[in-house]
Amino acid sequence: MRIILLGPPGSGKGTQAQLLVQRYGIVQLSTGEMLRAAVAAGTPVGLPAQDIMASGALVPDEVVISIISDRLDQPDMKNGFILDGFPRTVPQAAALDDLLKKKHIKLDAVVELRVNESALLNRVETRVAEMRARGEEVRIDDTPEVLSKRLASYRTLTEPLIHYYSERRKLLTVDGMMTIEHVTREINRILAAIGAVEPKAAAPKRAEMAARKTAKPVAKKAAKTAGKPTRAAAKAGKVASKGSKKAKKTARKTGKKAGRTIAKRGAKKASKKVTKRRAKR
Repeated sequence: MRIILLGPPGSGKGTQAQLLVQRYGIVQLSTGEMLRAAVAAGTPVGLPAQDIMASGALVPDEVVISIISDRLDQPDMKNGFILDGFPRTVPQAAALDDLLKKKHIKLDAVVELRVNESALLNRVETRVAEMRARGEEVRIDDTPEVLSKRLASYRTLTEPLIHYYSERRKLLTVDGMMTIEHVTREINRILAAIGAVEPKAAAPKRAEMAARKTAKPVAKKAAKTAGKPTRAAAKAGKVASKGSKKAKKTARKTGKKAGRTIAKRGAKKASKKVTKRRAKR
């Protein structure tokens, strides 16, 4: 996934960029950080940038593009990237397009976080008032006056990018005035809709369906296996029942025979006694 985040100061670009990095394992490209890293490493591109930054002047576009070019060649870029804070102007956007074309890298989308400037200024005013009420120090660049200047600069320099990317059918607009969670969901939804990312919601559903399919034959097999000992037990019960009936019959026959034998013996003894009595007479 390769995207650019656009939006005025206070629109939440940095927050959303971090959430996308965590979710998809991509790299957030900050031109400021890349410039400082190039200067610290003493690269051929970083050395000339060092003098320019030290003087307080803006680094020329060609230097920034060269640093981005070097960064795109790093191994950790294979999963994709988010550009936050660059490009800021139409000439920078055109230079970036040329660079990506040379490297055969496709830009998936430009996500614009659209906000209400009046609401942003009210937020800052409220936050500053609360901080002062608590006795906290307010940063010099975190005031309604500074924000107003930054918003005016954004409208002049960066807002034309919206038209630039809209013409190239790369622009996707999200309402940045929603909650952080809602903005995140909407960004993920539109990125999935254009095929830039794999829909996360589909994965659990597929897994659930696969689990059900696997569970059905296993359950049937288990039922059959469970049924076998039951049938065997029933069979054994029948055998035992038959054996019990046979035993009862045998016992009855034996009892009858024994009764007859005793009766015969008694009759014989009685007959002998009668014979002896008659003989005595």
